[in-house]
Amino acid sequence: MKDAVIVGGGLAGLSAAWRLRHWDTVVLESGTRVGGRIRSERRGDYWLNWGGHVFAGAGSSTDALLNEVGVMAVQIPGSLQGLSMNGKFIKKGHIATYPFRIPMSLAARVDTMRAGLKVVSGVAKYTGVVRKRIGESGAMRQQRIYDFENSTSFQDFVGNLSEDAAALFKTTVTRSAGDMDQISAGAGIGYFSLVLGFGQGLSQGIVGGPSTLTESIAAALGDRIELGAVVQEVVHKKDSVLVRYRQDGVDREVEARTVVLATTADVSHKIGVDLPEELRGALDQIKYGPHVSTAFLTNETTAKPWDDIYAIAAPKRSFAIALNQASIVRGTESVRKPGGSFMTFSPASLGKALLEKPEEEVINTHLTDLDQVLGHGFAGSVVEAKVDRWKNASPYCFPGRAKIQSTLMRGTDRVFLAGDYLGTLYTESSITTGFSAAQEAASVLATHRQAPPLSGLSIVA
Repeated sequence: MKDAVIVGGGLAGLSAAWRLRHWDTVVLESGTRVGGRIRSERRGDYWLNWGGHVFAGAGSSTDALLNEVGVMAVQIPGSLQGLSMNGKFIKKGHIATYPFRIPMSLAARVDTMRAGLKVVSGVAKYTGVVRKRIGESGAMRQQRIYDFENSTSFQDFVGNLSEDAAALFKTTVTRSAGDMDQISAGAGIGYFSLVLGFGQGLSQGIVGGPSTLTESIAAALGDRIELGAVVQEVVHKKDSVLVRYRQDGVDREVEARTVVLATTADVSHKIGVDLPEELRGALDQIKYGPHVSTAFLTNETTAKPWDDIYAIAAPKRSFAIALNQASIVRGTESVRKPGGSFMTFSPASLGKALLEKPEEEVINTHLTDLDQVLGHGFAGSVVEAKVDRWKNASPYCFPGRAKIQSTLMRGTDRVFLAGDYLGTLYTESSITTGFSAAQEAASVLATHRQAPPLSGLSIVA
């Protein structure tokens, strides 16, 4: 019998497996690689990236994992506030000035300023909401974040907007994978706080690409990771849990004292057949949106205007944002190296529009827009382009989401949940919940190790 089975080899599952590495464990991953929505590939000095790209810093679970595994992350050096809209490219500056610098009608400027004041006021309140308080648990803090402005949608919060004003807000909040009428007002405000680095920003980049972390963990775990293992059900027994799965066309099963379910909420709902009904009901309510990303490798030989920019918001384009994946390299070099790497990211309805399109069409659609955004012969410098896509990519916080959080945090005595759907910080939530699930499993296993070989009488004085 195994000590623990970790179902899912994404960031949450690998984080749990890492913390449980001294126990007898196995990771069952349905795909052909680990990492889930963390995916990057090295190309010389650069790397292509399709998934998670920014991470939490000092004092976070991410920071702890990076230090334990021995992987380096640095502050992203480029500007996070690039914007391309209506033929105008803005590299940096205070975002309050953007409505006056982007070509748009007077009505659109008024709409933008009116909604912007609401968002700025909301961010100020949100900063206080997310601030850690002495003596409170992480679960208490997370519940407070979910409770913030959770009764209405972000669309209702900002009100009806003209096309250009709506486009400016949409390009930020839809990066959560939900559209403005789908996500809660608090989630939209929180995303503005997140991308601006206020309160709880994600601003670190992993040197060599994010898969450096996930593959380093996989290398340490070795043959304890089984790929192509599609779990069909997880069933409680009296003092253990039975995991049934299919691999290489063969039905298999493994019994363990504990299980970490580190799959998306819909998969956990499907395979957790005897989880408490209230918990299964809560899992069934989690909502996900799609992502479609294209990675571009380039061979330019001279400096470019975007070298000191990391993120470029692109309203009214086929992608919401373009990310300069060469930014970390640019920040460390004394002489500009040839080449570069960009990632275009289409979430929510933008992703849905491209999800079923052929790869060549997605590449051409993204490249046409990216070439218009960047100019300076960008398209002619592209030497490689590849697409990745996820139908259920990121969970988004919808109105009413706060009500199910306490139920989701319960788990069972031997099955523990992990995943980014349990929090509001994406990669950081994945790692934090992976750590928490591992801690719960380790506590059960520690108790088992102390148990006598034979049950004796329990005497109460």
